[in-house]
Amino acid sequence: MFGRKKAEPEKKEEPTSVRKSMYSTDGEPGRVLNPLQKLAMIEQHFITPAMSGTGQDSPTGLIPSFKAELGAFAGAPDSQFLWYSAQGFIGYQVAAIMAQHWLVDKCCLMPARDAVRVGYDVSIAGEHPRADEIVEAFKKQDKRYGINKAMTEFIHMGRVYGVRVAIFRVESSDPDYYAKPFNPDGVTPGSYKGISQIDPIWCVPELTSASVEDPANMRFYQPEFYVVGGQRYHRSHLCVYVPFPVADSLKPAYQYGGPSLPQRIYERVYAAERTANEAPQLAMTKRLVVHKTDGSSFWSNLTESLKRTFDFTEVRDNYGVMVIDKEDDDILQHDTSLADLDAVIMTQYQIVAAIAEVPATKLLSTQPKGFNSTGDYEAESYRQTLESIQCNDLQPLLDKHHKMVWLSEIKPKLGITEELEFEATWRPLDSPTAAEWAAINLQKAQTAQIYAGMGAIDGEDVRQQLRQDKDSDFFGLVEETELDLNDDPEAEANPQA
Repeated sequence: MFGRKKAEPEKKEEPTSVRKSMYSTDGEPGRVLNPLQKLAMIEQHFITPAMSGTGQDSPTGLIPSFKAELGAFAGAPDSQFLWYSAQGFIGYQVAAIMAQHWLVDKCCLMPARDAVRVGYDVSIAGEHPRADEIVEAFKKQDKRYGINKAMTEFIHMGRVYGVRVAIFRVESSDPDYYAKPFNPDGVTPGSYKGISQIDPIWCVPELTSASVEDPANMRFYQPEFYVVGGQRYHRSHLCVYVPFPVADSLKPAYQYGGPSLPQRIYERVYAAERTANEAPQLAMTKRLVVHKTDGSSFWSNLTESLKRTFDFTEVRDNYGVMVIDKEDDDILQHDTSLADLDAVIMTQYQIVAAIAEVPATKLLSTQPKGFNSTGDYEAESYRQTLESIQCNDLQPLLDKHHKMVWLSEIKPKLGITEELEFEATWRPLDSPTAAEWAAINLQKAQTAQIYAGMGAIDGEDVRQQLRQDKDSDFFGLVEETELDLNDDPEAEANPQA
């Protein structure tokens, strides 16, 4: 009864949650991480377990702890470190969902179409009596297999997912054909069926012990096999496209692929679209009306005051009439300036275009704003990007396809026994206009005239050059000997006369 009242335990105040913004730059204020928390962040975002017991000097399957701890004790500010750590792998399904957006899909698809659009020419190394027939056969087979569509899909979906796996389908009687390294003798006549492309969600990369234990291995942290539907495919039967490679320590997190374009671009697309959506809202709400009145009367009869305010809003436009008490009321209107709003919007879209490596003038079909640019530099940079895609990404796929077509279709059908070397050369990305072609041909004619005047060449040499120049209007010009034979029937009957 007289006992001491027990002291109630102190209530700990629950930390108030901070609402985070839609942007990764708006992190939680005042958050400080200790080294162990930083290490946990590294493991959570960038490190995924590899095959058990195969990681170098690590029994856990993770990268060596002493290497990961180096990042935990790095001197980067926590807010910046958290921002960069949020740029990790978003997942293949999320990337596919984001690629449904018109701007994201256009950034992924446009370079693929532009790189393939110009086409290529197939040539035979050296001289061969049936070279023209072989080249024509390659053209027919490429059209039959739809190689242009396959190359476009290869680049397009590779940018969507960050990795693309193409399988060269061959019907073989050997059940272990794909598990073994590629052997040209295994491609029999009519066995090549085309290119099958697999989304990374259906592929399981498989590494050998040598590719994960020895950093000096030339194929360190590169899959030797891909398992698709229970079938193991050796890398020599595939063509793998990784548009944005990452460091070896991050490859397991991306399933040995790389970041997708949606991952690199989604925040900027969101910012650009939000900025564009803000324009019509600003246009409709740019006028702020201030009603000066007696505050005590307004709040004392709030219902009547609000009714009067609603009556004001009913006629508040450029065509209505607002009636006020000249003694007690005063109305002011403040307009929000919309000057340069279009430049602000276009600047956001130009940042999106810069990440996608596509000129804003082409991506949005409009003139650039905000950077005082003419678009010439962007166009030149875009040409270099397309040439890189052709040379580094499409060329291996096209060469492998031509090899399979040669072994399966052309060589057996034409009855050619010897092996030939052939290559595909990409055509120029820019097609000159008619006026530009006329200027080019004029310069060629003036050059030939100067050389002829010097006595370095004669008219026959110029005629021969015109016959062989594919860009000349006189390409394929008939030789004089052929004209003589056609004009003289006796000479045609007796060419030795």
